Amino acid sequence: MAQNLTIIQQIGLSVLAAASVAWVVGLVRVLRRERVDRARWRAVRPLRAVGPQAGPPAREAVALTEAERDAFAGLVRQLDPRRS
Repeated sequence: MAQNLTIIQQIGLSVLAAASVAWVVGLVRVLRRERVDRARWRAVRPLRAVGPQAGPPAREAVALTEAERDAFAGLVRQLDPRRS
């Protein structure tokens, strides 16, 4: 190692490097295990609160009278200054 470091500093640096490597290895193992556990949990346990979906909801249509169409057009003109 470096000539200007004392033996205590060299030992401390080595211990710090070993602890860093051990921490990274442990973190990788925990993250991999968590990913596998999460995939298993998702495969085994479907969402029970949400029922099966039959497809998109049906479109709704309401027949407007001529007076309602005129009122709606007036409202749109009031709210949108570009359409006046």
